[in-house]
Amino acid sequence: MTAPHWFQPLAAFLGPAYLRNAFTKGTEQEVEFLWEALGLARGARVLDVGCGPGRHAVALARRGAEVVGIDISDDFVALATEAAGAEDLACTFVHGDARAMAYEGEFDAVISLCQGAFGLPVAAGDDADVLDRMVAATRPGGRLALTAFSAYFAVRFLEEGDTFDADGGVNHEVASVKGPGGDERPFDLWTACYTPRELRLLAERAGLTDVGVYGVAPGRYARARPSIEVPEFLVLATRVPFVTHGQRD
Repeated sequence: MTAPHWFQPLAAFLGPAYLRNAFTKGTEQEVEFLWEALGLARGARVLDVGCGPGRHAVALARRGAEVVGIDISDDFVALATEAAGAEDLACTFVHGDARAMAYEGEFDAVISLCQGAFGLPVAAGDDADVLDRMVAATRPGGRLALTAFSAYFAVRFLEEGDTFDADGGVNHEVASVKGPGGDERPFDLWTACYTPRELRLLAERAGLTDVGVYGVAPGRYARARPSIEVPEFLVLATRVPFVTHGQRD
């Protein structure tokens, strides 16, 4: 049984104020890039893992995708459902834990962006569990995209008061978070940080091929070489097709 997630009370406090954060303003550019990079077309089925208030899911549905979003916060699920319903979009949002998803080969593409589910661990091994379930949800030959925070960037620009666990690769911070009414409250945040090599190894272990890792920032997705100057890495990969008669399809 999965442990309760520390993100739930934070999401309940944030509510719609989450969408005031500057990093959410690049949604359209990110979705435009991913639409091409993942080879999506109208009618494609997409799973958004750790969908938050649904900003990527809604943008994808506007382009004609059929989207399912899953999030551990029922508050975010309610906000996402309301946003999609206001435009009568083909989106379904469910409350659930990404570490225990039960989808099997149902989606043409699976995404987890901006540390939506991958990269916010409760315990060691959580990210591997999330990735395994994402791969399982992807149809053979389907595509996967996820972002992860850069370990290089985290250490290089370590903020005062932050603690970086070099053994576990997790950064801990106490952030002052502002709610919808303007009131502030401190919350503990734990962010798993990665190198490109670690992400490639994780992806290949999980059954992915054609693995590419790129250096990105919110609203600036591109096939750029990883560097120590950018805060995130974007992984693009393909689920290995079925193998029949000793050969790949």
